[in-house]
Amino acid sequence: MTYLHSATRHSVLITGGAGFIGTNLAHRLLSGGNAVIILDNLARPGVGRNLQWLRTQHRDRLAVVVADIRDEKAVAGAVRQAGQVFHFATQVAVTTSLADPVADFEANARGTLTLLEAVRRAGRSVPLLFTSTNKVYGDLNDIALAGGDSRYAPPDGSPFRDGVNERRAVASQSPNGCAKGAAEQYVLDYARTYGLPATVFRMSCIYGPHQCGNEDQGWVAHFLLRAMQNRPITICGDGRQVRDVLFIDDLIDAMIFAQANVEAVRGRAFNVGGGPQNTISLLELTAMIAALQGELPRVVFSDWRAADQRWYVSDTRAIGAATGWSPRVGVGEGVRRLHRWLIDTRMTEEMEPAADAEALLDVEPLTYFAKDA
Repeated sequence: MTYLHSATRHSVLITGGAGFIGTNLAHRLLSGGNAVIILDNLARPGVGRNLQWLRTQHRDRLAVVVADIRDEKAVAGAVRQAGQVFHFATQVAVTTSLADPVADFEANARGTLTLLEAVRRAGRSVPLLFTSTNKVYGDLNDIALAGGDSRYAPPDGSPFRDGVNERRAVASQSPNGCAKGAAEQYVLDYARTYGLPATVFRMSCIYGPHQCGNEDQGWVAHFLLRAMQNRPITICGDGRQVRDVLFIDDLIDAMIFAQANVEAVRGRAFNVGGGPQNTISLLELTAMIAALQGELPRVVFSDWRAADQRWYVSDTRAIGAATGWSPRVGVGEGVRRLHRWLIDTRMTEEMEPAADAEALLDVEPLTYFAKDA
């Protein structure tokens, strides 16, 4: 089903555009005067609320396609109207992929190939940016770590003092890592074989407003929500796992910088995260939440998850050199901003069921984009 308002061939197509990253990118682009097409199946709880907010803010320049990324007709129709593409319509949770690896492959690998074919057949140069994951590097258990009271870290003199760079071999250890890895290799190959101006971001942990965090994905928002609801936080492992976290505004900057430097990033994969200056462990986040909430959240420990990375930090020097980008929002400021947004928007309430998402859209349905619209 398609909701069409003002899509043109100068529009920006965002697949998975009602999700956390897509909503923030769409808002930035729409605020700057761009026309945006969102293609999303609205399957994830909370995304209907995101889409309703976008339509309230930007009704005249927003077109919405309610469809699965594997729907060839819907995807081709959206691509025909697009001047550039951001591809976020994937399955992102490792736990979900372990439960249903076939569905994970279909959403990630087949869905990405469906989009790439639509872009290739468009017969014109359409820049595409795909968001992959640091999970393509596997558990990283060969990296020597020292364990402090609250976090793991490479010892002094470690070659990983600047983080993990793109020379690291891909070695997926989960169905999600495999499917995302396959998808990103298709993106990079289409850049090489067909000349598509396509780029891959291997992302670390992104957080910020409009994130519907749950136990499987979006752990910074999930921890905050659980604490604000006075519900226990479950930590798998010992809590000393470290990630570099990147506030959503900084990620959007990186994406816009990349699309503005298409030739410098074409056919390349970049590690994108907060970098060494923006790291935090799970235990450290609970302490930060305690300072915000005035009391320690309840924490329950459980077994380690399969192939969990005890430490991952992005070496962001390559994307910085190619585009001039660097993060600006520190961890403390970013978590405070997310906490305030959750309070202000009453996001501590339960999300609406996915089945009700389309009911939130006060628009008239059309069939599909006209071929030459």
